[in-house]
Amino acid sequence: MGEGNLKPALVVGAILGLPVLVYLTFSHLAYFTQPAFIGGLLVLECLLAAAWFYRRVFFPLVLVSFLLAGVDLPLGGGWIIARWIFLGAGALFGSFIMLKDRGYHFGLFHTLAAFSVLAATVSAAVSRFPEHALLKAFSLFLLFAYASTGARLSVMGRENRFFTGLVVGCEVFIIALGGFYFLGIELMGNPNSLGAVACVSAPILLWGILVEENQFVRRRRGVVYALCMYLTFHSGARAAIAAAVVSCGLLCFGLRKYRMLVQGMVIILILAATSAIFDPSGFSDRVSSLTASIVFKGKDPTLGVLESRLSPWQAAADSIRAHFWFGTGFGTADNGQDASEHAGNLAAASSVGLSENGSSFLAITAWVGVGGVLPFVLLLLVLLGKVARTLIWMRKTGIACHPAVPLAMVVVAGLVHACFEDWLFAVGYYLCVFFWSLALVLVDVAPSRPFLEMTHSWQPAMPQQTVGSVVPSQ
Repeated sequence: MGEGNLKPALVVGAILGLPVLVYLTFSHLAYFTQPAFIGGLLVLECLLAAAWFYRRVFFPLVLVSFLLAGVDLPLGGGWIIARWIFLGAGALFGSFIMLKDRGYHFGLFHTLAAFSVLAATVSAAVSRFPEHALLKAFSLFLLFAYASTGARLSVMGRENRFFTGLVVGCEVFIIALGGFYFLGIELMGNPNSLGAVACVSAPILLWGILVEENQFVRRRRGVVYALCMYLTFHSGARAAIAAAVVSCGLLCFGLRKYRMLVQGMVIILILAATSAIFDPSGFSDRVSSLTASIVFKGKDPTLGVLESRLSPWQAAADSIRAHFWFGTGFGTADNGQDASEHAGNLAAASSVGLSENGSSFLAITAWVGVGGVLPFVLLLLVLLGKVARTLIWMRKTGIACHPAVPLAMVVVAGLVHACFEDWLFAVGYYLCVFFWSLALVLVDVAPSRPFLEMTHSWQPAMPQQTVGSVVPSQ
């Protein structure tokens, strides 16, 4: 395997580099008193260890590094640079392994991703701030390169372990989020980011409940899923609430779990009716408060539900008209500022004078212009086609134990959320890395057209029936 070819190179490099490290250690002892130097050594050690166990470790390492760079913790600043080192190294090592194996397919989707990078580069080259925009375009290249290599290597051939780890990782993450918010710590920094991570975790957790046979594990995941939905609604982010409801509802609809849908609605109605019976005035006040804060976002109800979005949409339309063909430069606003670091946070964007577009699709059009947006549109259309095929397969078979099922629902949640937030192509945002990594995996595992014309069953290799491999029915 390609990973086996990478390990001898690491061993040889370690043996040859040991004398050099010993010499540098004794000749530059003063460096070991500097926190930045010690931090760099720790990053290097993590990188080498992760490269040794590339398929198992590197994907969670990349996600954690981007997450730590974006959360509101004291250690977050050190990961701002480290995340790009891990992403670049992951793309490099993944490319090396795939070139050695030569058993992986690159098709239309990967070609469109390459053309999207080219369009971003062209828009950056002709923008008013080419240096900054070119760096942002290069970050997009690193993302697609890693997602096309390293993320796929993390899944292919080890689907059981990957998806089991994905569900458990979401459980741990949501419990940690709930714990921090219970202590009054805004871990994600702002409600929009809280809603964003919760809404993409919701369909994964629900899928984990559906495929699990162990009753204790199902109940535990049910509690965590309820916490996840609570955090989604607690965030007050309408885009996140819509994304979670649509993706989870579509998952139940696709798998013909109508009873679960009805049960969920009945539970909500019972809780609402109980609250109204025992505390009618309080219930009325809560409904009015939620309607004002979530539905109308504190705006005048007579102005409509989307009043809070009209201003950024208008700003995006003005930017597109002003830079019609090639945009303002990928990832940059018209004033040259970074337009992606504050993705999903209108308040933060406004505080530093950034142009918030109110939609990822308007944002990418404003960045690369009408002349460069075509590859991005085709990329999303192909991705939607994969989601549609997966949904048709789900409706036809009713089988949940397929890797494409949770991936398609994550893509649905991400695209619905991206309709109202700017993060979809903001590579520095952790949700962007998570979304495109899983999207590239979906391209590999989504049912192709022949799959829709034949009956399949998934025989899970693990006792608890999480994920398995395809075998044609006899």
